[in-house]
Amino acid sequence: MASPIVTATIQGAVISVISNILAQAITAHQTSTPLVIDWIPVFQYALFAAISTPPNFLWQEFLEGAFPAYHMAPTAEAVASAAASNDAELDDETRKGRIVEPRLNKRNTLIKTVLDQTVGAALNTLAFSMFVGGIRQGMRHHYDVAGAGKKGGWGFLLQGKDAVRYEQVRWDSVWESAKTEFWPLVKAGWRFWPMVSLINFVFLTSVQARSLVGSLAGLGWGVYISLVTAQ
Repeated sequence: MASPIVTATIQGAVISVISNILAQAITAHQTSTPLVIDWIPVFQYALFAAISTPPNFLWQEFLEGAFPAYHMAPTAEAVASAAASNDAELDDETRKGRIVEPRLNKRNTLIKTVLDQTVGAALNTLAFSMFVGGIRQGMRHHYDVAGAGKKGGWGFLLQGKDAVRYEQVRWDSVWESAKTEFWPLVKAGWRFWPMVSLINFVFLTSVQARSLVGSLAGLGWGVYISLVTAQ
């Protein structure tokens, strides 16, 4: 059985592929043109998901380890029995496992949400902009070969080291573009991801489940990002 981090990585890559294809389908519909899949951005987004999912998974594990969502607290029944000095009732609740129960730690949940939507959002946004900007420049020659306006097929995967020409990437321009789009992307994310984070932290207890929900939410976000960055 695959480890949780491997499973999450595969899920993220598959959802990135789907979201980019959906974005291309939406663009084709809006422009009244036939849908011809451009596999180059599909590959780029899938690769970014494969690279970025493991550190994000570890980030979520760190947050949960440092600020657990739930702590054990006495049940209402146990508190009532203790207040009444009813040892018989306490013994009965002990046998039935009703002395303590998991309870949401609101302080930790707030801290995790703030950290996730500030530190996490900033790092993810910069990583995305730098990666996508760099790999787009490094794969631009495939469109030059195909011709203006042509879509990229899967042939680039057979070109080995020539698939991505990183020596042609102008990292200064990539960095300038990343700085320009940083706040618009972060602000757009703040309209969406805080609610996803709260749902994850409040209702889900495992990092694996949170990763799945985050990936599913990322389907819609991925469509939006694909549409925005394709402009």
